[in-house]
Amino acid sequence: MTQYLVIPSRMALVNIDMQNAFVEGTPLAAPNGPRIIEPINRLAETCRKAGIMVIHTLHVTRADGSNEGTMGELCEPVRAGWIREGSESAKLHPGIKVEKGDILLYKPRYGAFSGTDLDQILRANGRDTIIVTGICTNVCCETTAREAGMRDYHVFFMNDATETFPIGNVSVDEIKRVTHATLGLLFANVISLDEMIARIEKARAGRAAAE
Repeated sequence: MTQYLVIPSRMALVNIDMQNAFVEGTPLAAPNGPRIIEPINRLAETCRKAGIMVIHTLHVTRADGSNEGTMGELCEPVRAGWIREGSESAKLHPGIKVEKGDILLYKPRYGAFSGTDLDQILRANGRDTIIVTGICTNVCCETTAREAGMRDYHVFFMNDATETFPIGNVSVDEIKRVTHATLGLLFANVISLDEMIARIEKARAGRAAAE
């Protein structure tokens, strides 16, 4: 497996959908959603210090539901309005720290590249590598990682900083294991958040020593 380089000036953290609806208290929430708030904040701060762009996505549909499409047909909570524009549940969770310079990216579909200007933002700023965190592991996080890979971005997928919900008799751990295996084979470097932070800090230290 090729290990992607960590070059902060060419990287962006894409923190997926850490909204009230997905973190806790709704039919869309990941049972362990609150667990990843602190680690994501820690990674985001490391990224800012190293000059890595920080982008928070929000999965939001139009207030009138007019762009829900088949997503709404298949997913009753979406149809019920939990992520509609203007709702409290569609807002970013208050535990997620957003600093000056961070980008809020509103997306109408699971993948962060679909129906957004994420590709333009990244390319305009010379970013060819993304780090993926957030909710849900096997839906919006995985879809974004796959979309990025198909656009020839280098992808780091955090194996302990995404969360999801069980599906029928398939547990969260089973879903994560299969998602990580597939992404790690064909789309991304799947590593831990602590390893990502260590590699960023090492790259930052090396840059400082060279200046």
